[in-house]
Amino acid sequence: MKEFLVELRTTFPEGMDQAEIDRLRAAEAVRARELAAAGHLVRLWRPVGEMRSIGLWRAADEAELHEKVLGTLPLHPFMTDRITAVAPHPNDPGRAESEA
Repeated sequence: MKEFLVELRTTFPEGMDQAEIDRLRAAEAVRARELAAAGHLVRLWRPVGEMRSIGLWRAADEAELHEKVLGTLPLHPFMTDRITAVAPHPNDPGRAESEA
């Protein structure tokens, strides 16, 4: 599987019902756990003081990442994303551990 750094920002329409937002966020948490268990969601961070997330995701390719992974998130219709395909760096201190 290939790895991708994904920045996600969620924006809800003006006047959207708070109960619906809460329902979608709860469903999002469930789906994130499912994607983590399946090996697609590896790590997820929120920059301090910001309402966006940065995650390390895995998929066969960018098409799968869009269609079968990110596209299945309940909040996806309200998200904008920035995706960067990444590969191991020869000087990555964690690389030796992952290859052992």
